[in-house]
Parts: sequence; C-alpha cells; structure tokens
Amino acid sequence: MRLFGAELVAVEPGYCAIALAPHPEISQQHGYVHAGIVAAIVDAAGGYAGFTLFPADASVLTVEFKLNLLAPAMGERLVAEGFVVKPGRTLAVTRGEVHAERRGERTLVALMQQTLMVMHGKADE
Repeated sequence: MRLFGAELVAVEPGYCAIALAPHPEISQQHGYVHAGIVAAIVDAAGGYAGFTLFPADASVLTVEFKLNLLAPAMGERLVAEGFVVKPGRTLAVTRGEVHAERRGERTLVALMQQTLMVMHGKADE
C-alpha cells in the first residue's frame, strides 16, 4: 500500500477502509487510476475486514475476488471499503466498494465480492 500512497483510515470488527489520493504514477492512459490499483486497495480493504473477525492465531489469504468497474476512478480521493458478509471457520466472504470523492460528492466506481481463507497457525508455516 505504501508504494501506491494508500493509507488505512478505519478498522472495526468486520469493516476496513483504505484511502488513496490519485497521482500520475498510478494512472492509466486516460488519466484515471489504473484498475489494478483499484483492485489492490479494495482487495486489501476486504482482506483486513475479514481478518478482524479471524482467530488471534490466524492469518488471511485471498482465494478469489470479482471486481466490477462501474465508473472512471478519478477525483481528489478514492476510498475502498471492505465489509464482511459471512464469516466462517475456513472461508469468509466479503464485499467491497470503491468510491471516488470529488468536490464533496462520492461516486461509486467499483464493486467487489471476495472469498478469504482463514489460515490457521503462523503465516510462514
């Protein structure tokens, strides 16, 4: 996230928000934030949201996600939010939204559905 300039802005049980100020280094040819960056921040937001409900000795791994791009990702700031839909012992399902903020208004630019794996034990095992 540091590479993109993204920051963690909120973490609560079952929820996470990550924000990003668009800049040329993460833009595609039309000046919008690249879809890969949008995917990265919403994947992380969903992953952290799920992780907040995992056992203390577990780690998280994304096993799949689907992303719908609804509008160009442009504005003063992008905010990716992750919400837990269904926690589980082995798998958890989350949804994510990415909004572009511009002049005090928010535009929904992407929707995600994600499946996470609850990795029991240490991350390096």
